Amino acid sequence: MFTDKAQPGHRARMTPPSVLNLSAYLMYATGKAARRTLSEKLTARGLRLWHLTVLTLVADLGPQPKGVLAARLDMNASDLARIVKDLADAGQVECVRSPTDRRRVDVRITPRGRAALDHLNADIASADDDLLTPLSDAEREQLASLLRRVHTHHEEQGPASGSG
Repeated sequence: MFTDKAQPGHRARMTPPSVLNLSAYLMYATGKAARRTLSEKLTARGLRLWHLTVLTLVADLGPQPKGVLAARLDMNASDLARIVKDLADAGQVECVRSPTDRRRVDVRITPRGRAALDHLNADIASADDDLLTPLSDAEREQLASLLRRVHTHHEEQGPASGSG
């Protein structure tokens, strides 16, 4: 029976049992826990999730113009400019003229940025371990595979219309 009163020696249950059958709720709640865990790891290094996202994107795809980065991340250009400035101030990215179009300025990762990303990847693996403690290695891979499929589907669909 669900009760809002904690029994002595027991942790109060915060989730109404009926919502445990709602996948959208479970993804939301688990995502919230994942974000909190990852944010703690990033904050310890003076970073936020957007810093990691921009750094990873530039590492994965190579130098990118700020406008392209903002569009890829569905992010406001001025917010992206602040994130890039933070990363540049830390020596993790640099803004350089494009070798193919001298009018364009690209954001590219530096050796210091690659080293920082290596450390961040270790932090992320630790956050994953913390979050996924109850799952076996096979279950973790299955979950990751399913989440990638759902993510890819929604990424291909683009932003939801009529939401908000």
